[in-house]
Amino acid sequence: MASKILCVCASATIVPPPTPPVAKVSSSNNISQIFLSSSADKASVRLQSFKCNALGESSQPQTSLAETVYQGVYGPWYVDSTDVREVILYRSWLVTAATSFVVAASAAFLPDCFFLTGILKHNLDFVYAIGAGGLGLSLFLIHLYLTEIKRTLQAFCGLGVAGSLATYACLASPAGEVLVQYVVDNPIAIWFVGPLFASLTGLVFKEGLCYGKLEAGILTFIIPTVLLGHLWTGGLMDDGAKLSLLSSWIALFVIFAGRKFTQPIKDDIGDKSVFTFNSLPEDEKKALIQKLEQQKFNQDLD
Repeated sequence: MASKILCVCASATIVPPPTPPVAKVSSSNNISQIFLSSSADKASVRLQSFKCNALGESSQPQTSLAETVYQGVYGPWYVDSTDVREVILYRSWLVTAATSFVVAASAAFLPDCFFLTGILKHNLDFVYAIGAGGLGLSLFLIHLYLTEIKRTLQAFCGLGVAGSLATYACLASPAGEVLVQYVVDNPIAIWFVGPLFASLTGLVFKEGLCYGKLEAGILTFIIPTVLLGHLWTGGLMDDGAKLSLLSSWIALFVIFAGRKFTQPIKDDIGDKSVFTFNSLPEDEKKALIQKLEQQKFNQDLD
């Protein structure tokens, strides 16, 4: 049940592409018929828009990159060029965040005599900022059926960014340290930057739950374990254990980022008919559900 609620990866069965003529697109099988009612001119306008979004019909020539129409919960839909662009941007920013973390975390394993160590340590805040920006933009583009969950992840990310800026301005900079090194030296600062990683944990949890990715599922537990282990340095784990978990985090993040671009585009879109349904007013939602139930009843009779 949770995967149906959280995921953007709702299963969609492939149906044959709609026939080109407009007259057939407007046939009884089209979802726009669901919305027709004797007293709902406004609903009809909305449904016509839904039909265009789902089937690619518009006053302009068809420019969709998709050749396959998918049957959603509330009607057919396909992947258009806007969807492709959003998914590519989402994945690119997510990979940017993962890459930034891997680069920053690698400083913990580089020997001090290595010529890149000094350069990296002096630019940790810049790498951290790129990673935070990439995470924030990926959370802006992510597709989740429940808007409340999406807003919660975005809020955690915003709190983490605000906490990071406050920690740098009020604590790290006066102490003459970069932000990342200050958090390493002062575990209590985890309270200020932690919400950023909480949003990252929520994102990888969604990826693991929706797509069954083992590396994402493991990261869901490793990320908070590393942070809590660092926060409570007194007893949870020693530096060796933290470095071991950190190395696992790096390795899994590399796998996670690399596999994002092997997924079909539609996986990160989800069922577009659900998003359209959620955007409708309550009265139109009820009308649509009644029509769907009536159609199902008629089909059962046939």
